[in-house]
Amino acid sequence: MPMKRIAFVLLDGFALMSTASALEPLRAANQFSTTPLYDISLLSLAGDSATSSLGSRFSTQPFDSVDPNFDLVFIVAGGDPRHFQNQTLFSWLRRLDASGVALGGISGGSVVLARAGLLNRHRFTVHWHHYDDFEIITGPWLLERRLFVIDRNRYTCAGGSAPLDMMHAIIAGDHGIAFAQKISNWFIQTEIRSADAPQIATIPARYGQLPQTVEAAIGYMETHIADPLDQEQLAQLAGLSVRHLQRLFHEHIGRSVMDEYRMIRLETAKYLLASTLLPMSEITAMTGFANQGHLSNRFKMAFGMSPLQWRKRNSDPV
Repeated sequence: MPMKRIAFVLLDGFALMSTASALEPLRAANQFSTTPLYDISLLSLAGDSATSSLGSRFSTQPFDSVDPNFDLVFIVAGGDPRHFQNQTLFSWLRRLDASGVALGGISGGSVVLARAGLLNRHRFTVHWHHYDDFEIITGPWLLERRLFVIDRNRYTCAGGSAPLDMMHAIIAGDHGIAFAQKISNWFIQTEIRSADAPQIATIPARYGQLPQTVEAAIGYMETHIADPLDQEQLAQLAGLSVRHLQRLFHEHIGRSVMDEYRMIRLETAKYLLASTLLPMSEITAMTGFANQGHLSNRFKMAFGMSPLQWRKRNSDPV
């Protein structure tokens, strides 16, 4: 896999813990690899540095003076991002999005992406301190009270130590769970939290104790809802053969790998149907089904009613 270019736009007042939790796993990945895996750029709005919440300064480059050929750009924000206004940055982010660059928000960074109009029709999360901002900033928000959310080309997390868990998922997706585990061990990260933590129960709480490889595979499923992986990819990321992973799923879950994956995506569809006014076409795309008919058929087989019947009985739009 070619080296990924990842940039972090540090807005003055950014939290040191959030920033370090995002940067250090990438630095360690480069250290543990024979060749560099991630090219990291630190950017800021205007000058050669950005100032953290504690007053310490990071050397940076102005965001609009660098080659924008990145794979992923994160906005890292603290303070009061609801009142952030920088149309030059907003325009730059929109151009990146149009050119296919993935975008992310750390801590209050999701609020900035929303202000730029770049979270519409995407599932995302934000630090709990900023939940109320999305009551004030009107829009078709799909805010989820989770540790981190990866939805297609959007990567958002709650800040604090949450970037450690999101970076584990990113590194594991790029280079496999065994390599990602080396990084976590280096930082004495003895528990890898799932994307759902802490707003809902962890994977072990929902499924019971599982082999690490099965828990990891479920974690990949939950972070690849709109762009489902195939069973060969899941097995490779978990470090097992397809046959071995299938055997473990039947033994511990009671379903095949892909049957469990489909159920996770159907449960996501249930949530979106009940909590949003999104049309079926968008829910179909966001849950990775080939077409509306396929989603409707699978939904009815799993839950005994059509998606529209479910929405009518359970809708509580936000």
